[in-house]
Amino acid sequence: MSQDPTPDPGPDPDALAERERAVLALERRGFSGPGAKERAIREELGLAPVRYYQLLNALLDDPRALAHDPVTVNRLRRLRETRRTER
Repeated sequence: MSQDPTPDPGPDPDALAERERAVLALERRGFSGPGAKERAIREELGLAPVRYYQLLNALLDDPRALAHDPVTVNRLRRLRETRRTER
């Protein structure tokens, strides 16, 4: 019986969870018409829109999210900063 010399590292601690990846994937999509995004949030992720936006906002500050999808995260960070300065 031969043993594999490299042990199984298990799940990557730096990887995003399935739901976190799904949130970023939803943000990459374009939505037509009012309410389409909120409907997708409820149907596809099973989340209330308020909870979705809480998770998304936390993801924007997570370096793992930036490593996973830098284009989307940087775009959303710019939008968030623009909205903050307009207040």
